[in-house]
Amino acid sequence: MNTLAHQLHISSNSLRQFVQDFNLNIEDIIDEKLNLSDDFLLFAKENSEFLKQYDEDLKQEKSIEDISNKISEPQEKIQNYLKEEHPNLFDTDGFKTSISSFGIHQKLGGDYQFIYNYFGKQTPLTQHDFIGYRDLFFHITDLIEPFLNPKQLENWGIEKPAGIIIYGPPGSGKVFWAKKIAEIIGYKFTEVKNQLLSIMYDNGETSRFKDFLCSNRVKSPHTIIFLENFAKIATEENPERPLNLALLELKNLILQTIHHNINDKILFMGATNSLQGLDIEILAPGRFDLCIPVFPPNVEERAEMILANLLHHLTEKSPLLQVLKNNNADKIPFWKKTAQNMKLFSNTMVIDFTQAIKKRIHAEYMRLDGKNVIISEKIISAALNEAFAKLTPEYLEYCASFINELAQNNSMEFPRRIQNMLSELEFYKIKDKPVRKIGFNAEEEEENKNEEV
Repeated sequence: MNTLAHQLHISSNSLRQFVQDFNLNIEDIIDEKLNLSDDFLLFAKENSEFLKQYDEDLKQEKSIEDISNKISEPQEKIQNYLKEEHPNLFDTDGFKTSISSFGIHQKLGGDYQFIYNYFGKQTPLTQHDFIGYRDLFFHITDLIEPFLNPKQLENWGIEKPAGIIIYGPPGSGKVFWAKKIAEIIGYKFTEVKNQLLSIMYDNGETSRFKDFLCSNRVKSPHTIIFLENFAKIATEENPERPLNLALLELKNLILQTIHHNINDKILFMGATNSLQGLDIEILAPGRFDLCIPVFPPNVEERAEMILANLLHHLTEKSPLLQVLKNNNADKIPFWKKTAQNMKLFSNTMVIDFTQAIKKRIHAEYMRLDGKNVIISEKIISAALNEAFAKLTPEYLEYCASFINELAQNNSMEFPRRIQNMLSELEFYKIKDKPVRKIGFNAEEEEENKNEEV
């Protein structure tokens, strides 16, 4: 993408933001080796002037009046959109924004069909490798570019990370993104199962990990060793919670392996729900020196995920597909309201919902002998309540901690994500309500207050 941006005399950031603003599918833009698709290259070649206008607009700080003049939309309409989608912009008077005028216009119903015409053979939703997360995808590809481009070291002095930590709330897709990174950089993905680690923790058998490192499973030219429950190994030791000897030996063995990894044969990758409490030594340069956040899906991604999971594996003659079509539930807008009610749902929770609603639709189908099956609010609510079981206070604590860490480490990269997650977290906070005294009406309470005064 950098090469294309250079040829067009625009910034690579502009091209990436363009993909996000117009919700283009990553699979239709770029392949697993980060090569641009022929369709996107053709679009860029034939619409270079539009992309230059987009690039110039993105660089400018614009007022609502400026945006209104550019896209010929009422200022009030633009302001309402920005208040809903970017409420943090309204913290100060007379604000200006670098948000794309074209992106706003598209969200307000502007006609940009000429863009989508180039991607007429789009990958079906059910075949998407992942849904949404365009911002995270581009963030990750930037971070791992040293694995793909040796000139990063020669030209910029940017070295490959020695180890990677992927962090985020439970169920947010850390294993998926670890495998995706392995696929992009061409490393074999090997997971150390929690069962093996538990044996080493409990019995002090760190020799088994040494045997694992020498086994055929890590004999490929380049291997990622993925440790899912990494916090247990990497937690900082303190007098109140001393680490057992086996954990200390295992941590030291991993750090020694990284230190002697001269030929970049092994890349250690750990997953954790939070960076809080990790040993500072683990995060030092030359160790696990790259931390990648993975967040719960936003409302748009949740709606897409619901539909993708409902349609997965279905044939054209599927009864479920016919029920979905009859209810217009085979399209994303049907699920927008449900997605809005899934505040801070993890990927796993969204999948749980789709499984629950499939079962309820099936039961209704059997009850009505397949006739006039309605996907009612009652059915949706019942499935939603079942999925809510995993949204525990502990999970919300992880989310709160993650938002703080994301704001501290990546506030420039993910400002909208942070704002949206904060807003959704606020929804679950318990607000104190005034307690009304039993046996008193409002007038009596007021009289009592006056008498006390």
